[in-house]
Amino acid sequence: VTRNGEVVVKESRLGLRFADQPELGKGFTLVSEERGRRDETWEQPWGERRLVRDHHEELQLHFEDTNGRRFDLRVRAFDDGVAFRYEVPAQPGFEQVHIVDELTEFELPKDSTAWWIPGRRYNRYEYLYHATGLGEIETAHTPMTVRTPNGTHISIHEAALTDYAGFVLDQRRDRVFQTNLTPWSDGIRVKTAAPFKTPWRTLQLADDAVGLLNSSLILNLNEPNALGDVSWVEPGKYVGIWWAMHIRNRTWGSGPIHGATTAETKRYMDFAAKYGFDGVLVEGWNIGWDGDWVQNGDLFSFTQPYPDFDIRAVADYGREKGVRLIGHHETSGNVTNYARQMDAAFDLYESAGVRQVKTGYVADGGNIKRVDESGVVHYEWHDGQFTIGEYLRSVTAAAQRKISINTHEPVKDTGLRRTYPNWISREGAKGQEFNAWGNPPNPPEHEAILAYTRLLAGPMDFTPGIFDLAPFGMDSIYRVQTTLAKQLALYVTIYSPIQMAADLPENYESRPDALQFIVDVPTDWEESIALAGEVGDYVVFARRERGGDDWYLGAITDEAARQQEITLDFLEDGRAYIAHIYRDGFHANWKTNPYALEIEAREVRRGDVLPLRLAPGGGAAVRFEAGPAQ
Repeated sequence: VTRNGEVVVKESRLGLRFADQPELGKGFTLVSEERGRRDETWEQPWGERRLVRDHHEELQLHFEDTNGRRFDLRVRAFDDGVAFRYEVPAQPGFEQVHIVDELTEFELPKDSTAWWIPGRRYNRYEYLYHATGLGEIETAHTPMTVRTPNGTHISIHEAALTDYAGFVLDQRRDRVFQTNLTPWSDGIRVKTAAPFKTPWRTLQLADDAVGLLNSSLILNLNEPNALGDVSWVEPGKYVGIWWAMHIRNRTWGSGPIHGATTAETKRYMDFAAKYGFDGVLVEGWNIGWDGDWVQNGDLFSFTQPYPDFDIRAVADYGREKGVRLIGHHETSGNVTNYARQMDAAFDLYESAGVRQVKTGYVADGGNIKRVDESGVVHYEWHDGQFTIGEYLRSVTAAAQRKISINTHEPVKDTGLRRTYPNWISREGAKGQEFNAWGNPPNPPEHEAILAYTRLLAGPMDFTPGIFDLAPFGMDSIYRVQTTLAKQLALYVTIYSPIQMAADLPENYESRPDALQFIVDVPTDWEESIALAGEVGDYVVFARRERGGDDWYLGAITDEAARQQEITLDFLEDGRAYIAHIYRDGFHANWKTNPYALEIEAREVRRGDVLPLRLAPGGGAAVRFEAGPAQ
């Protein structure tokens, strides 16, 4: 792959190996090719932008060997990158296929820098990112972001991952990374039959870090909406009985400080109704949380509540106040136990008016419990073919009841929200909860890395908005390593169509000035534009609300203080805006003075320059309230 005269991927191997068939690759000849192009714009039902342009050239290469065995390689070139996949047509000998290795390799330039997390480890995708030379990588999850010595930025990932195994990048030789497919428990990587297609192998390419953020390549490689009318999928903001458990004010299991009680849920619903939040997430409501629930996946019931939680009463109470109950299904990795109860569980939620469900798969990597037809227990990976199928089954089963899914401990996002718009968000990285008990917590650079790595794959339910930044005291290691202003800015810099106000209601009501930004900021956008940034250092995003004229801006930094001069060229010409600015106080610092917050309002217009001072671990959030059009 060359770009602007630079070789960004050197000549690299392709091919597939099987248990019972000869390799596809070696010994094959190119027999014909077909070319095509597309330039069309399609509309997202929700998203970081309403209209997405799909502009690419396509080349389909037909390969054949002397025995008549065939496969195709389909390649697409976009302005923002390249993608390709294998397509194997129906043919004799391929009625049952066991893939044991995919030989796809990427040889990257010398002296490049990579931002990566280790692949196929116990904690799935929940690791802090490393910034190193390529030589220090053994295996890495994708998206992996690379900067070449010339400054070109590359993100290696995949798109449209269904009925296949996810891969980790495995450095086999110096700077040569293979797509190492995640195996089943029996060692086979993928079990399929021809005809079949692999997911797209993707390379997003940009002149600089900001260019990666403005790419829609992953979405464009997914199939269009398969669900039909999805007007019932509702972006929005929610609160929940969640953070209280992480800071040990409440428990998931039953007992004297059980969080998921009828009374506590109604209290949260009162708060949500008062400030315009759409829903209340309730974790720990169902039987199975007592004891070591991480290991108790066999015990979960997804229809039987604890005695102190009346799901009907809670749902009715919320409905009267215009607040929906948000459901929660924690499997603890026992996918078979969940599968047996899934229909009944979704039926219960549908009858209670639940429209969103957060699912959880808390289990070590390689410890997803699968019970086969003979009752034999097997243990699979989260990103293996079996579990990938189970994630999608939960999404399609939910769609039949007009329920959206927010998956935690997920497989990586590969753009399937285009095909299944009720797959509304997911986790898939170290989120806010690590600041309550992680050792170490997320450092100030973490969110400034996520924007250029994990978030290139799609939305993340990061759960921002913590106002009590040191719940165990300023001297505790367990602290949120940001300023208050940065917590506000995360609502703009970390994209998700559902955003949680993650802290306790009483902490919000103690800071109504800061809460106002969370109340105002939308979660569904007409357009999103990355304005400035460098991987791991800082990021500045501007987004325009869908169905309105207001713009919002978020800027965050790492441990270094920064001065940003933001030219407001994104605003509409000829219109005045009131900029409601929430920024770090003059002496703010995440470590010593995290709560210092300045709020001001001023009139601005297109072309003005807005200076923003970002404290160490800090940020700034701005609402540009549109005046009348002139």
